[in-house]
Amino acid sequence: MSGDRVAGLNRDADWSGVHVVVAGIGVSGFAAADALLGLGATVTVVDGKADDVARERAGVLEALGATVRLGEADTLPAGAHVVVTSPGWKPSSPLLVAAQAAGLEVWGEVELAWRLRPTTGAAPWLAITGTNGKTTTVRMLTSMLNAGGFRAVAAGNVGTPLLEVVMAEQTAGQQRYDVLAVELSSFQLHWSSSLRCHSAVVLNVAPDHVDWHGDLDEYARAKGKIYTGVQVACVYNVADPVTERLVEDAEVAEGARAIGFTLGAPGLSMLGVVDDLLVDRAFTDDRRTAALELANVADVVPNAPHNVANALAAAALARAFGVEPAAIREGLRSFRPDAHRIADVATVDGVRYVDDSKATNPHAAAASLGSYDRIVWIAGGLAKGATFDELVAGAAARLRGVVLMGADRGEIAAALARHAPDVPVHEVAATDTGAMAAVVAAAASLAEAGDTVLLAPACASMDMFANYGERGDRFAAAVLELADRPG
Repeated sequence: MSGDRVAGLNRDADWSGVHVVVAGIGVSGFAAADALLGLGATVTVVDGKADDVARERAGVLEALGATVRLGEADTLPAGAHVVVTSPGWKPSSPLLVAAQAAGLEVWGEVELAWRLRPTTGAAPWLAITGTNGKTTTVRMLTSMLNAGGFRAVAAGNVGTPLLEVVMAEQTAGQQRYDVLAVELSSFQLHWSSSLRCHSAVVLNVAPDHVDWHGDLDEYARAKGKIYTGVQVACVYNVADPVTERLVEDAEVAEGARAIGFTLGAPGLSMLGVVDDLLVDRAFTDDRRTAALELANVADVVPNAPHNVANALAAAALARAFGVEPAAIREGLRSFRPDAHRIADVATVDGVRYVDDSKATNPHAAAASLGSYDRIVWIAGGLAKGATFDELVAGAAARLRGVVLMGADRGEIAAALARHAPDVPVHEVAATDTGAMAAVVAAAASLAEAGDTVLLAPACASMDMFANYGERGDRFAAAVLELADRPG
């Protein structure tokens, strides 16, 4: 099949005779295979796993007409025309390397979803990526859009699966969305090529997933692909020069604007903060001489600096789509953050316990640590190739003590020895279900009234827990058990 034939595949194309190999039978792979079978494509699904969940999904897909090869992850099936890959598959995976060597296009789930939007009347995308803050920002944005009277949904890396949303558009009995608030990861963006959003933001870029992308430059380039072809607004973080450079390097639609957000007073074509007010100098007629009030900093919950930045980024995208200032305020007031995101658990003996289990990399942990003055820090897990010297050096003055857990805790311990040698450090080697109770007990022994015990691991969780949610839940349970003990 010619490259032109594959490049032109969309929702209304003739998919019969098109052989699509789907790499991965997880949630996104299953959804991709299901959608492609519905379009009439020939589908082969491959996955190295062969556990009960994989076999159950395989049975469903085989009943729909797919060929499924479990336990076979490396070999490219013969006769393939295009490969759709799941986010967990690294570019260095043998099957993906073989596909590209054979001249085949490799699409991610986002690229497939974009191609399968309705060819007329599709909802525009307001897209968000960044190392940290993506989920909070996309949910803030959705709240603002809904408050503004738009039928919107959070989709992509959060909320409703993107393929499910686009396949439902223009389906009989489905009410059309006005706009989609889309969270995109670097994995998803790496394999995208035709994505053209209404407006987009890169919140920040810090070392993360270097083990997947190969190096920080490749990671940043993947993030920057979100700006390609943007129609209205490329929103960037004034405090993060990398994000502005990505805008400068992007090929965008004629007339698209660069819009900054800052925690300080905004310059022209920026949103920022003046006298505890969130203000707009980008989407108002008199922006050269005045700023338009959008909300109070107190309307942002919690109003830690990094969360105020998230609110400004969301507001910039909402304003680019025409949301009025009153709806920005209403959207912020009605929004509540996800669990495990700088969430207060309890105060025990004058010590505040905070769950930020979602801080899965050093950049997120730095934002969390910067929100409190006297901290007993709980950290550790899977480092994913990250380093911790900058994080520890920046937080050292705030640390009362540190409790370390997880597979890569030694790397954080070494950074602490270099940059905070006087801070007490307790390591918990246990990895069983009772480990978190030992971690919390150690933290309580280091803390004094007025301190904050902060779970901000700076690492992924899968060495000890199913996900960051389970890690946070176990932390909260251990704290509550501590609170219930007789004094």
